[in-house]
Amino acid sequence: MLNAPVLQLVEEQELKSADELLARFGALDQPETYTPQECARIEALVAEIEELKEREDAIILAHNYQRPEIFEVADFIGDSLELAKKGRDVSQSTIVFCGVHFMAETAKILAPEKRVIIPDSNAGCSLAESADADELVARRDELREIYPDIKIVSYVNTTAEVKAVTDVCCTSSNALDIVEKIDSQNILFVPDENLASWVSKNTDKHIIAWNGNCYVHHQIRPEEIRRMRDARPNLKVVAHPECRDDVLQEADEVLSTSGMIRYAHESDSQEFLIVTECGLSDRLIMEVPEKTFYKACQLCKFMKMITLEGTRDALLTGRDEIELSIEICDAARGSLERMFELSWSSGPGPDSSTPR
Repeated sequence: MLNAPVLQLVEEQELKSADELLARFGALDQPETYTPQECARIEALVAEIEELKEREDAIILAHNYQRPEIFEVADFIGDSLELAKKGRDVSQSTIVFCGVHFMAETAKILAPEKRVIIPDSNAGCSLAESADADELVARRDELREIYPDIKIVSYVNTTAEVKAVTDVCCTSSNALDIVEKIDSQNILFVPDENLASWVSKNTDKHIIAWNGNCYVHHQIRPEEIRRMRDARPNLKVVAHPECRDDVLQEADEVLSTSGMIRYAHESDSQEFLIVTECGLSDRLIMEVPEKTFYKACQLCKFMKMITLEGTRDALLTGRDEIELSIEICDAARGSLERMFELSWSSGPGPDSSTPR
C-alpha cells in the first residue's frame, strides 16, 4: 500500500528570496522562463499575495497542474476533489481556487456559505464542457426505454449543472469502485470516454460512454511512450486513465494524479515517465529531486491561464466569484455525498493497478 501524503500542506515558512526561487526553479531546466529578473518579480508578487490572504481571510488551493510559481502562494496542493474538501473544512471564509472552473464550482458546492473566487473565469475545461445537463437528461431518458435501471455516474470533471442531474460522482481513483457498488447493471458514464473505457475493461457491468475527452490527455500517442522506453530501459511509465487505451497499454501503472504522487515517492524505481499534464511532472521534479522525471505530456492552456497576477487581482477585487443557485448546489452536493458514502470502504481503481 502506498502511504505518502497526496494533499500537500505547504508549511509556513519565510518567503523565498529571488535567489532562492532561482535555485528552486533551476531544477526544472527552464532558464528562459525563470530568469533572475522573473524570480525577482515572483518574489514581489508572492509577498503581496501573502499580505492579501491575511487581509481577506483567504486560503489558496492549487491543483497539481498549476504553474510552479503558483505553488509558492498555495496553502494546499492536490487534486480537485481533495482541495474542494479541504476548502470546506478550513476556517477561512474565502477560497481562492487556482485551477479550472469546474474545480472552483466543486469547492462552492461543498462550501456554499463561503466566497469562492477563481483567478481567471476563462479557465475552462474541454472535458467538463463536453457534457451539457439538458442533453444528459435527454440521453438518460432515451436509454431508460432500453435499460430501466440505468444510472448516471459522472466524473468530478463536470459542471455543477451536470453534477445536479447525476446519481453519483466519481474520481479517477475510485471510478471502478463506484461503478461496482452502485445498484445498477447499466451505467451511463459521463463525460470521459477514455476513463469509461478503462472502467469497462475492468467490470462486468454495462458501461455506456459519453462522447467526451480531455484534449490534453487525448493528444498523447503510444509511439511517444515507446520511443522514451527504448531510450531508457529502466523507465517506469505511469499514465493517467484519461489517456487513450493504446497509451494505457504501454504503461507500467495506470494511476490518478494522487496515485502518481504516491508512487513516485515510494517506488524503488529511479526514472519515471509521467504521462499526464506537465504541471504534475514539474511538481515532482521539485518535490523528489533524488529521482528523475521525464515528460510525455501536453500543457493545459486552461490551467496555465492562472497566474500570480490574476491571483493577486482576484484577492484585491473579489472578481470572478463563483455563483451558483441554492438549488444547483444542493442537488450537485447530493451526487458528491453519495460518492463519499460509497467510498467508505476501499476498492479497486486505477491507484490499485499492478505492473504490466
